[in-house]
Amino acid sequence: MPKHMDASNAVAAFDHDSTLVAALELSGQRWEIGAVVPGVARRPRRRLAARDMMGLLAVLGDWRREAAAAGRPVRRVVLTYEAGRDGFWIARCLQAQGIEVHVMHPASIPVPRRQRRAKTDRIDLDMLLRTLLAWLRGEPRVCTMAPIPSVAEEDERRPGRERERLVGERLQLENRIEGLLSLHGVADFNPRLKKAAGRLEALRCFDGTQLPDNTMAALRRMLARHRLACAQIAEIEAERDRVASDPAPDAAVRTIQQLMLPVGVGGETATALVREAFCRPFAGPGPLASFCGLTGNPFKSGGLDREQGIGGGHARLRRLMVQFAWRWLRFQPTSELSLWFHTRTQGAGRRSRKIMIVALARKLLVALWRYVRTGEVPAGARLHAR
Repeated sequence: MPKHMDASNAVAAFDHDSTLVAALELSGQRWEIGAVVPGVARRPRRRLAARDMMGLLAVLGDWRREAAAAGRPVRRVVLTYEAGRDGFWIARCLQAQGIEVHVMHPASIPVPRRQRRAKTDRIDLDMLLRTLLAWLRGEPRVCTMAPIPSVAEEDERRPGRERERLVGERLQLENRIEGLLSLHGVADFNPRLKKAAGRLEALRCFDGTQLPDNTMAALRRMLARHRLACAQIAEIEAERDRVASDPAPDAAVRTIQQLMLPVGVGGETATALVREAFCRPFAGPGPLASFCGLTGNPFKSGGLDREQGIGGGHARLRRLMVQFAWRWLRFQPTSELSLWFHTRTQGAGRRSRKIMIVALARKLLVALWRYVRTGEVPAGARLHAR
């Protein structure tokens, strides 16, 4: 398993006299970089063209020489920027040049709570720099840093995320087709059938007349997009299944194959859990559940004490685990977790069951995480024959 990285604390002590601390504010048109340079009283700033990596390295080199001229030679360069549209390629490029890079989660950065706060690139740059300095000093909970994945790790997550978007687009098309047909009193048309195109041509309005020409043209176009989405989903799933059944797998694929041994764990669930969650470093089950958005958000202040429900975290993994929890109850009815759920919800209403299924999803996530780490099978779970 990957080595744990505490994303809330600095990895090394911070020496002001030998560390150049820089922050990068990104946009599609230009970049702005600011820094705290050892031995220099002012806070220098530069403006660069977007994606000008050579210019960025030149600016950092200028500041290093300025620090050396002031009698403070730089032995460590630390730079930060917010995770966003540009992703992690900037971090990987700078790391290859020996620069220490930390990518901040934007939602973890503290901001003023005024109703109308000023926001400019200069203010945002100062805020990034101030937050990074506090994080390097070891101040608790000042922000959270995102682990920087390799190109291969990012690429392995792409098919699952693309499949989720395609499934959403397919469902959207099906709802549009159903809504358009409902306007003319037509029901029970399934666009997923192989003969859907032929059945579409045979559809008639409620009074037996043909569908209007423009309506039929729109339905044909939507059905064509639906067929394309289905074909692309099938292509992604075929490749996923091929990788999961690889006879000579790498470490990640071996984990996927191990995770598919319990009855009820399918290829999509196992692949998503390994690629999105179990490949990441976590200190324990608490941070893992928080990352997946399966922990509560308490609001405790003075005499106020209320629970705000779950939220945040990885929305896709949260949806996947809640769906998987319902499937676990069906395929593993005699496991200890299923019996625990039925005991806690005996005689309870629908709302209580929906609340408790989140608790079951959290317990299942931790149990599967321990299973791939230590080989400990969830108590009472049935496994497929090898």
